[in-house]
Amino acid sequence: MTPPFLSDDRADQYFLNTREILHREGLDPQVTLEVFTNGPGTLCGIDEVVGYLSEAPRSDRFVIDAAEDGSTLSAKDVVMRIEGAYSSFGVFETVLLGALAHGTGWATSAATCVEAAEGTSVISFGARHVHPAVSDRMEYAAMIGGCAGCATPAGAALSGTTASGTMPHAMMLIFGDTLAASQAFDRHMPDTVHRIVLVDTFCDEVEESVRIADEMGGRLWGVRLDTPSELGGVTVDLVDRTRSALDASGHSMVRILVSGGFDAVKIRTFVQAESPVDGFGVGSAISGARPIDFTADVKEVDGRPLSKRGRKPGRSETANLRRVHPGADG
Repeated sequence: MTPPFLSDDRADQYFLNTREILHREGLDPQVTLEVFTNGPGTLCGIDEVVGYLSEAPRSDRFVIDAAEDGSTLSAKDVVMRIEGAYSSFGVFETVLLGALAHGTGWATSAATCVEAAEGTSVISFGARHVHPAVSDRMEYAAMIGGCAGCATPAGAALSGTTASGTMPHAMMLIFGDTLAASQAFDRHMPDTVHRIVLVDTFCDEVEESVRIADEMGGRLWGVRLDTPSELGGVTVDLVDRTRSALDASGHSMVRILVSGGFDAVKIRTFVQAESPVDGFGVGSAISGARPIDFTADVKEVDGRPLSKRGRKPGRSETANLRRVHPGADG
């Protein structure tokens, strides 16, 4: 059975037209197709695309060489080369370009945030900002970009890790008290789950952090500041005051995590201020990243180099591609 993403209704109509015309004309040349990026970034989507194409009905009629997910890209870098009978893969161009465009866009934005954090962990919180059909792919891309964790089990499964998360504000509000909610969490969640408590729901964040730390003692792994924009958001000063209060109360081991409107620029501001942050939660700065366009060009037909005007005919000189789908001869 053809994978859902390779079904005809996912292809640009003109590829379907081409397939029909070539079939009626009795034409099925051997083609070399190269895929290149139109901008710099962090590559993501190769594993996904190869997985789809490997399940295509006639995947034994083409081979694929490709770069690795996580590779650093410059504009015009070739990231994939497919060689084989055009009829066996030509209509899949739409799907492979779309997967690479979004995956690389997300991964690139994540990498920008990770770079800005200069070694402090960045966690992807962006699943709630994208359609659920792609949230796992977005979180996988965030992990490829260097994030230390992501929010959903689906995204974590793709990246071979465990979802990150403890308690939402909704839980605090239902219990009516942050400490009561935290103690319930501590009673029922396995010890492998970090005890990280949101401290901005009801009270001043600094006072609440100390209160929770006093009551939970060594069971408390960290506090998370997620102050809403209506109250000024999370600031360098707020983090500094929280750290000072925790240290003065004998809780220097309690970590401070921050979230709420963080992007690379805001992260860099905290890092430059030497703010004692132990982790950044990043949402729409990753999930809302602009896709990085990719282009696919036919470079050879039946062994003859050619190209559209403005492009160099024949195979590009590449050193970063490896065989990822062997076709019939593998």
